[in-house]
Amino acid sequence: MKLKFIDLFAGTGGIRIGFQQACKELGIDTECLLSSEIDKAACETYKLNFGEYPEGDIREIKKIPDFDFLLAGFPCQPFSYAGKQRGFGDTRGTLFFEIQRILKDHKPKAFLLENVRGLTTHDKGRTFKTIIGELESLGYGVTYLLLNSSNFGVPQNRVRIYILGLLGKTPITTLTSDKGSSDSHKFKLKLSQSNLFGNYEYKVVKDILEDEDKIPEKYYCTPDFTAKLRKIMGNNLDKLAGVRLIDYRNGESIHSWQLGLKGECTKDEIELMNALVRNRRKKIFGTHQDGKRLSVDQIKTFHNTPHILETLKSLEKKGYIKAVDGAYNPVAGNMSFQVFKFLDPNSISITLVSSDAHKLGVVVNNKPRRITPREAARLQGYPETFILHPKDESAYRQFGNAVSVPVMKAVLQDFIKNNIQKKSK
Repeated sequence: MKLKFIDLFAGTGGIRIGFQQACKELGIDTECLLSSEIDKAACETYKLNFGEYPEGDIREIKKIPDFDFLLAGFPCQPFSYAGKQRGFGDTRGTLFFEIQRILKDHKPKAFLLENVRGLTTHDKGRTFKTIIGELESLGYGVTYLLLNSSNFGVPQNRVRIYILGLLGKTPITTLTSDKGSSDSHKFKLKLSQSNLFGNYEYKVVKDILEDEDKIPEKYYCTPDFTAKLRKIMGNNLDKLAGVRLIDYRNGESIHSWQLGLKGECTKDEIELMNALVRNRRKKIFGTHQDGKRLSVDQIKTFHNTPHILETLKSLEKKGYIKAVDGAYNPVAGNMSFQVFKFLDPNSISITLVSSDAHKLGVVVNNKPRRITPREAARLQGYPETFILHPKDESAYRQFGNAVSVPVMKAVLQDFIKNNIQKKSK
């Protein structure tokens, strides 16, 4: 038996790897008839690993050979919580209709579509209902799974939706939706009660770290930044596990004014900034959240000191706050930090995203550093044989956009075994 497939919105080929791994274990041969991707750097990585350079924009590809299986991780930005959730109002959202066109013209046996979980709730569920309705109107039985990568031997909190379609029949799956632990703290609690994991495999961050003696110096935090961290945390930097470096949230975090990134701050200045971040989002100051500015009188309601005006002026001069018409708010952002989140080695990572995968950190042997591109690949479950893009910037971005290979393998193996392979026999 051979399954001929096409790989759309292919990225670096994560879905393809999972598909081919699943088929190989089931004793099924595969043949890729078409791959399509518009990102140049992703195409370069794809060629390094599969020996073929993907064709470009799917909207311009009209001739496709007959095939059995369609794979597509169609663009998620229109439906992502991290994006503006414009859905079909965004031109990228309409790329789903290219999938619809190809399914209508070629009627393959089956398909798998991958996307962010926000797809199910976008526009109060109407967008997702439209997508399922369109797929069913083409004669496909459709089911879907919401799964967390952390349940499949991938140490990352990553929930994605996997939509499966079978021509002329409702698909059978033995997997069930499971969104897993919502954060690393709950994962650790669950890990301590390991019987709650059932049959799941699991890994934690320390399981994917490279040998420390092989880490190039460029991935370590600079001596100056490390010294600033030690000023706050003391000599035991292991306490950074799970700490976020951010200026517009409170909680378990370190701020730029505490580190003195734009200039050393006095105790009064640090206390005022901490109080401002802790209180400014309260509803009594208005419903607007992150961009909210507070007047001096409003600030005095939660932080009233004798020299508050002088303190505010000093912080404004150093660039920690900005004043507009006599109202203040922090100059927020995480781009000034060499690391914006230190991962807990005994738990799972936060979700990798393309914009800041290069700023996730770990502390090993009491030395803080960023994760390497290979470690980012491991956080997505890519095989060790996978060749990374030679430019770190591209590699980080690609793994932030990638799929978790072991989840793909598990979903597709279950689907093929229960539907296509049995039907063939």
